[in-house]
Amino acid sequence: MTRLRTPTHGWFITIEGPEGAGKTTQAVALARHLERSGLDVHLTREPGGTWLGERIREVILARTDADATTDPLTDALLFSAARRQLVSEVIRPALAVGQTILCVRFADSTLAYQGYGAGIPLAQLRDLERAATDGLRPDLTILLDLPIEDGLARKAPEEVTRFEAEFDLAFHRRVRAGFLDLAESEPDRFVVVDASEPAEQVAAAAAAALDRLIG
Repeated sequence: MTRLRTPTHGWFITIEGPEGAGKTTQAVALARHLERSGLDVHLTREPGGTWLGERIREVILARTDADATTDPLTDALLFSAARRQLVSEVIRPALAVGQTILCVRFADSTLAYQGYGAGIPLAQLRDLERAATDGLRPDLTILLDLPIEDGLARKAPEEVTRFEAEFDLAFHRRVRAGFLDLAESEPDRFVVVDASEPAEQVAAAAAAALDRLIG
């Protein structure tokens, strides 16, 4: 990965990946690693991270009735609304005072799930992204990648959301392929980590990517 110029604000780092990749676990480990490096770190997630975002999270991830379906664009709009609130309330103010933000999922997830997975044109989703973020982009995105079947098998019953319960393997394979396509298109921003390895090895690889960024 090409070394990025040190920003005049805090670092903005995101963690992405398909279901069961270990994003939350690795985010906690990475936050500790950054703190040991002397950085002031705020760990957050999407959707969530604010009062409004957490309420949207409850709605959008909840299992639905058997006859209920959610339009993919509705999903994208809900995710974007939560993202807008998180950016305006948490991320931009923190970055402005030099705090590092570590966010589990961000706009790439909408491109992967609602775009590659559900078929909404990427150009339409990128317009939503710009409206939600005012052009804010991560300095580094760590993509935790693993086979779809392995990731879904890791999910405990109480962790299963609408996206695991109501979408088939073909959908999740398109999502994974979408993440990898996004990573290939922006190699200076993305680092792909093999999340099928033991958690300690995954953490070491992710930490090495962070060290290359922050120098």
